[in-house]
Amino acid sequence: MSHLWVLSAASGTGKTSLVKALLAQDKHVQVAVSHTTRKPREGEINGVDYNFVTKEEFEALIQHEQFVEYAEVFGNYYGTSKAEVEKRIQSGFDVILEIDWQGARQIQEQDPAAKSIFIFPPSYEQLRDRLESRGKDDQAVIERRLSEAKLEISKSEYFDYWLINDNFEEALAALNSIINAHRYERVIMEQKHPDLVRGICGAKD
Repeated sequence: MSHLWVLSAASGTGKTSLVKALLAQDKHVQVAVSHTTRKPREGEINGVDYNFVTKEEFEALIQHEQFVEYAEVFGNYYGTSKAEVEKRIQSGFDVILEIDWQGARQIQEQDPAAKSIFIFPPSYEQLRDRLESRGKDDQAVIERRLSEAKLEISKSEYFDYWLINDNFEEALAALNSIINAHRYERVIMEQKHPDLVRGICGAKD
C-alpha cells in the first residue's frame, strides 16, 4: 500500500541530501518532482531536480487546479502537481514531497493519512555555518534564509516526526526507520495479508 510522506526543513539543513541517500537505499520510495519558477542552479537538471517553468506557465497550472500544493518562497513559486503524485502512487511507490511548511499544511488538510517529518539543524549557529560554508549566496541572502529558517522551524509543531541532522548517517538511519515502521502498521498489514489471522486461528490441530 503506497503512502504519502511530507519532508520539510529550513534551507541548509541537509534535507535534499538525506532524501537522495534514502532513495539510493529504498527502491520502494520515489520523490514527486516539484515545479518552480526560479532559475536552475548549476548542475540542476530539468525534470530531475525540478520541473522548471515560467511564472505564466505556473499560474496557468494554478488556474487549472493542477497542484496538490503550492507556495511562493523568496519571490518564486514552488508546487507539486497532482500528476506527479498520482502516477507514483498508482505504480505502488511510497511518495516523498520535499516542501515547506505551507505546502505541508495544504497536504495535511487534503490527505489526513499523509505523514510529515520535520528535519532540524543541530543549532542555529551550525545552520549559519552551513549556509556560509556553501559559498552560494551573499550575506544578504544568507540573512534572509536564516530569518526564513526561524519561521519554518516555528511551524514544526504541525509535523508528526522530528529529526535532527547532526550526524548524517544517524539521521538517515532514523529516516529509514520511520518510513519502514509505517509499513508494518496493523491496518496496512491487514490489507496486504487479509487471510493471515483467519488462516492461522482457523487451522485444525
